[in-house]
Amino acid sequence: MTPDEIPIAATAVGDLHRQADAHQAAGRHAEALEAFQAAAALAPGDPVLAYNVASTLRLLGRPAEALAAYDRAVALNPRFAMAQHNRAALLLQLGDYRAGFQAFEWRKSSPGFDDPRYALPRQWAGQSLRGRRLFIYPEFFQGDLLQFGRYAALAIVAGAEVTLAAPRAMHAILRTMDPRLQLADEDAVPGDGGYDFVSALLSLPGGFGTTVATVPRGRYLQAEPERVARWRSRVGEGGFKVGVVWQGSAASSAPPVPRAFPLAAAAPLAGLAGVRLISLQKGPGLAQLSGLPAGMTVETLGEDFDPGSDLYLDTAAAVLACDLVVAMDGAIVHLAGALGAKTWLAVPQVPDWRWMDGRADTPWYPTVRLYRQTAFNDWGGVFAAMARDLRERPDA
Repeated sequence: MTPDEIPIAATAVGDLHRQADAHQAAGRHAEALEAFQAAAALAPGDPVLAYNVASTLRLLGRPAEALAAYDRAVALNPRFAMAQHNRAALLLQLGDYRAGFQAFEWRKSSPGFDDPRYALPRQWAGQSLRGRRLFIYPEFFQGDLLQFGRYAALAIVAGAEVTLAAPRAMHAILRTMDPRLQLADEDAVPGDGGYDFVSALLSLPGGFGTTVATVPRGRYLQAEPERVARWRSRVGEGGFKVGVVWQGSAASSAPPVPRAFPLAAAAPLAGLAGVRLISLQKGPGLAQLSGLPAGMTVETLGEDFDPGSDLYLDTAAAVLACDLVVAMDGAIVHLAGALGAKTWLAVPQVPDWRWMDGRADTPWYPTVRLYRQTAFNDWGGVFAAMARDLRERPDA
């Protein structure tokens, strides 16, 4: 390329990049990919363009190709933290937990991951915990605490004295993992002499050397028997009771994957003889109860359902009062799975890494079954499959 050609090439790359961004904003991911690939061909040494190609391939549900593109981005710039972080998530999605959790440590250097506790000394990386004091601080969302809190209990079994920082409203449900677990406020920072090791919540799987085959499985949260009896009485014994939750967090910081399905999409379940849909939904999404299709009924549990300062205690009891839980990707799935409740999860075409690819089960929860979209935004196919299975197997 001659010096006179460089401005022309740079202009072309910039134009293609702007076109791709516009396509992405409009949800036209295939067109965005073409523009990003054309720009990357003109600037093969640009790691940002390789990263954009990778991210678009992931949005299109092409994880293996996306991983190869992230590999190119990090080869061009090994310190490109977001590329390393997103590459780690794809390794996890594709089932390489050992390498994925190791690479997932790059999140701590990525934009937006600014917890000052990442910089505390004596970060745990798999050393012996016998007789040691381990302080664990939370990351991400409530569902992550419910899912990865199991590692706090595992650390106790390994001989550690464990303190888990968490939102105070979750202390009661988390304490049911192990009465020896100590809990601190979500933003707590231990004094220098208050621990032997400190760990971010999602660094624990890597520290324990977790693989798909060695994920700690089984029931590890408990519901209060008195609450279970109360909510069973409220729900009643008639019919096949399906607890349903259709919308997760709508916060701007929520993961960039679909975390909701329209409640109306569950109409095929409501239409089955003997099946009762019971709302376990809290907060966002409740307005959909007033706009259901004709003939669709979803029962509610009243204003006193899980209203207090202790989150999930009533929800845990209500989950166990149902025969089956049907939910989107959110905290309720982790709660139900940790309780050992039968759960059907509606998974979008592009899943969060923890649900992997091509599986109807998950190593994280033996009682959770996955129903995957086969086309973008096609919830109809998901619920048709659920209705077929519920019709054929009324015991779920």
